[in-house]
Amino acid sequence: MLSSTIERRSVTPDRAFLKKPGRLGSGVSARRARWGWLFVAPFAVFLVLFLLTPLVYAFILSLQNKTVATGTHWVGLDNYAKAFTDPLFLEGVWLVVRFSIILIPIQMLVSLGAALLLDSITSRFSKFSRLMIFVPYAVPAVIGALMWGFLYSPSFGPAAEVAGWFGLNAPQLLSPDNIFGSLVNVVTWQWAGYYMIIIYAALQGIDTSIYEAAKIDGANAWQTALRIKIPMISSSLVLILVFALIGTLQFFTEPQILRSMASGSITASYTPNIYAYTLAFSYSQFNYASAISFALGLVVFVGSYIFLHFTRKKSGLNS
Repeated sequence: MLSSTIERRSVTPDRAFLKKPGRLGSGVSARRARWGWLFVAPFAVFLVLFLLTPLVYAFILSLQNKTVATGTHWVGLDNYAKAFTDPLFLEGVWLVVRFSIILIPIQMLVSLGAALLLDSITSRFSKFSRLMIFVPYAVPAVIGALMWGFLYSPSFGPAAEVAGWFGLNAPQLLSPDNIFGSLVNVVTWQWAGYYMIIIYAALQGIDTSIYEAAKIDGANAWQTALRIKIPMISSSLVLILVFALIGTLQFFTEPQILRSMASGSITASYTPNIYAYTLAFSYSQFNYASAISFALGLVVFVGSYIFLHFTRKKSGLNS
């Protein structure tokens, strides 16, 4: 009897002690959560002030109209109906769609080829090559566009100078007939290095024993690249395609910078973003410009969703 009493008394404090770490752990978790929110708070404030608030304000503007006679009044979705029947907006959307169809495959081939080549090189030269291919992405888009504007110039650019050595006319790379291809070249140069890094990182994650097994089976370098490497990085390729599609549909910086150099080749409605920018800051049509911007956002969302729907991997549960 005495021994059992002593045993119960000795067990009770232990059970009470065992409960303390739980309470202590919950307190530590709560403090960590508070510190986490404290660290996230600056980003959240900037997100609300400089992204969400302007978006909400622009959306409200898109539902309104302002005239000298009636002032500001609500028009609902009239601006959106006008946008999707505006030939200038639809022409700009069609241009960026054609631009995507031509640009994205070129970007993918260049970046994929460079990544596969660098993945097969094990010397120090590969590190230098990766850096050189990635450098164009590190150059701000505005500076890059200005640089290419100088290279394309028919008056003082290097292409005009080289043509003069042979007594030829300077190539009109900024003319209406050639501006489309010139812009494709600029954007490919700007983004191929970034996509190459993503593909190269995915290739580095593949187990090298798979290559050794393929080599034992008699596969050469081309077969290894086409039948092993590319299929195993398909998810990264899809990610790059989504990035390229979204970025191309929002095409703005390069044509806007080259617009002053290629007079007549790039109009005020060349792309939807340029059209919205011109409406807002040249004609003060902020309401309709906001509707154009959100209409373009809708086009980007629908296009991205359709692309992901047809490229996602099929699982056992098809939704």
